[in-house]
Amino acid sequence: MPRSTPNGRAGAADPLAPLERTVVAQLFELQPGYAVFLGRHDYDGRLPDLSKAATDQWLGRTDRLLGELRALAEELPEGRRLDLHLLELLLDGAVFSLRDARDLDLNPMSYLGAGSLTSYLVRDYAPPADRVRAMTASLAGLPRLLDAGQARLEERLPEPFVKLGLSIGGGLSSHFDEVEAFARRRAPAEAGDLTEARARAETAVGRFLGRLKEEWAPRTTPEFALGAERFQRLLWVREGIRTPFREILAEGERDLARNQARLTELARRAPGGPGVEGFLETLYRDHPTADDLVPIAQRFVSEARSFVREHDLATIPEPESCRVEETPSYGRALSTASMNPPGPFEEHGDEGIYFVTPVDPEWTPERQEEWLRSLNRPMLRNVTVHEVYPGHYLQFLHHRRYAASLARRVYLSNAFTEGWAHYCEELAVEAGVGGRDPSAEAAMLHDALLRDCRLIASIGLHTGGWTVERATELFQREAHFERLPAEREAIRGTFDPEYYCYTLGKLAIRRARDRHLASRFAGSLRAFHDHLLGFGSPPVGEFDALFGGGAA
Repeated sequence: MPRSTPNGRAGAADPLAPLERTVVAQLFELQPGYAVFLGRHDYDGRLPDLSKAATDQWLGRTDRLLGELRALAEELPEGRRLDLHLLELLLDGAVFSLRDARDLDLNPMSYLGAGSLTSYLVRDYAPPADRVRAMTASLAGLPRLLDAGQARLEERLPEPFVKLGLSIGGGLSSHFDEVEAFARRRAPAEAGDLTEARARAETAVGRFLGRLKEEWAPRTTPEFALGAERFQRLLWVREGIRTPFREILAEGERDLARNQARLTELARRAPGGPGVEGFLETLYRDHPTADDLVPIAQRFVSEARSFVREHDLATIPEPESCRVEETPSYGRALSTASMNPPGPFEEHGDEGIYFVTPVDPEWTPERQEEWLRSLNRPMLRNVTVHEVYPGHYLQFLHHRRYAASLARRVYLSNAFTEGWAHYCEELAVEAGVGGRDPSAEAAMLHDALLRDCRLIASIGLHTGGWTVERATELFQREAHFERLPAEREAIRGTFDPEYYCYTLGKLAIRRARDRHLASRFAGSLRAFHDHLLGFGSPPVGEFDALFGGGAA
């Protein structure tokens, strides 16, 4: 099948290749967990040195590397110029997090997140004993990392950052229980060392959370916004976008109005004309039982795979396999469903793991019913399209096989990956998923309204002086959310401004399709999608250059 490849592949005569390897190693020094996610298991068990002295040294080396990259630009063929640009963005993005967003100075989650060992638990990429040794090394390094956080965090921290840090940190103990149980069951000879490291790590977590609760929580600040200038820079370092954020906001508002109008029309056509809230209620009532949740999700995976093939939407690279499991306990506070894909460097299998968060038996019956309503059958089918076929899992399969350089293998655009998966929800409805039952489109629109509101809230919270309360009201009014989940979405926007990425990426893909489907691909959706996925996961700001042929 035809693929987009750079005009100059890395090789002996390639002037970028040595610097490309150096830049990637520099990034992985600061973000070894990202390297493990990508399948670089030579980084297993490593934690970064996040002390101020260490990151200052890292920034100095990075500034020099950025200068070397920019000096090399004119010597490269067009395809390798894209790779150089990706390397620049990788470093610029990390520098932004350190210097502009100041994550290590303001956000406790920057440290507590290192306590997650899920990557080692869920993928059978190595013998259990090797994975347990990696987890032991991570646990052994956690006290030093948390001590660096205590020394570095400023006296006053944003209130939502502290609240979420306490919530995430509070779930680490049960996660460590999972880790220890895995070690005892799968690698008993290594379990003793892990238990000792776990005890020291848990003590350090307790010390960190104690200070967070007793010292930082009483003196939090409501200030969290990036501000207009930094927000605009965020769009550049993450996605290569120069478009003013106000234009992006206007586009998001138009998409919100379009989706609201269509949902209103579907509700008007429904028997009895129940209105939008009544129409959505019919979806919520069509939910599985707690025991049926995972089996139904697995059935939807099989149906989605067949749907992609039958409608010739995209090539599914082989071999491929996706299993469904319950979300690990550590991730349940922040996830309804998610995909753990095989990384581009993963050498042991192409399997994807589709996590669905189950009902907690400790919840009240009312809370259990509320959760199952949110995972009703039409919405669970839509989520499966997003997470598996033709969404995230399919995209990562293409990335593994066709990303044509080291830079393209390492670079993952949030707006491309999430935008592709969100675009696929609309694509599936257009192709008739669910037998063209209006409930399938309603579920898609429900989630589209959420993503539209995320984009609008992100820009409002970080450039428009919005409060969490104003953002909460947006999600209640426009996304039809109840108060509690609406507030949770609003709070997420304070520390995750990039949740604009879903709508931002979807709209960029739609524009590219409108411009090129007929003229370049003779109307073939499969050809267009395969070509797009063949780029890897590029920044959406590069789409015009990629489809124009200059860099592809």
